[in-house]
Amino acid sequence: MTGSRVVALGHYQPAKVLTNEDLAAMVETSDEWILSRVGIRTRHIAGPDEPVDELAYQAAAKALANAGLTPHDIDLVLVATSTAIDRSPNMAARVAAKLGMTSAPAVMDLNVVCSGFTHALATADHAIRSGSSTRALVIGADTMAGITDWTDRTTCVLTGDGAGAAVVESCPDRAIGPVLWGSVPEMGHAVRIEGTPPVFAQEGQSVYRWTTSRLPALARKTCEKAGITPEDLAGVVLHQANLRIIEPLAAKIGAVNAVVARDVVDSGNTSAASIPMALSKLVERGEIPSGSPVLLFGFGGNLSYAGQVIRCP
Repeated sequence: MTGSRVVALGHYQPAKVLTNEDLAAMVETSDEWILSRVGIRTRHIAGPDEPVDELAYQAAAKALANAGLTPHDIDLVLVATSTAIDRSPNMAARVAAKLGMTSAPAVMDLNVVCSGFTHALATADHAIRSGSSTRALVIGADTMAGITDWTDRTTCVLTGDGAGAAVVESCPDRAIGPVLWGSVPEMGHAVRIEGTPPVFAQEGQSVYRWTTSRLPALARKTCEKAGITPEDLAGVVLHQANLRIIEPLAAKIGAVNAVVARDVVDSGNTSAASIPMALSKLVERGEIPSGSPVLLFGFGGNLSYAGQVIRCP
């Protein structure tokens, strides 16, 4: 077996921005109410010409450009999404087609909602270390606005649209640490995307209690599997669900020297896109040194979770 590493990242968000003031004109809410409860100021909303595969394509193209690679260098495309309306061709196949890939890549979608990207990153790492792949595109993309009930002030203040992508390739050492993943199946009802047409709903207090009580120990165990302590971390990128969840979690993990991603403030909850998009922005701004350890930890729908420590590209 070889190791694998993230060599480059990219992200994409639609141009349309929805502010808290805009929401206050739509439902009974206010900028003060939203900030005090979830810490979000703005979110980006996809237009009718920006389906989830288009967002995924844009992020993937940027990641490839940042890696100095062409689409033909890729032999595996993984797209984490829970907002793909069509079942076939899947989003990974559509992204490969948009990129003009001629390398006959394997193409797979993963639906693990908010922890989809970290599940997909682990899958790419496993494929590369087993010799089934040499270079992968791992994408998290969601158009949450399209499944939001804009009359429900408890959920419509949360969601946004976007995509983030990573290029992962083989390397002699393990620059992507062992994954810690799991779920709480009996609590799957806490976060739902159900119905025809599908609508996002959640039991906010149940999710808040579970994440703030259970996840710190799981995140510390993820560091342990990677052979480091939380104090060694240079960055912490949690699923960007809610600032009231992110900040207490980061403190309880004990990553006292780490830069903590807070992209939720500007982007809202973008589900599977949130971790790669937030990490891509931190790297683009030069806030985390190359080669330093970063904890990625996704959690949410199905009360599924997945995390790993990577070396920053």
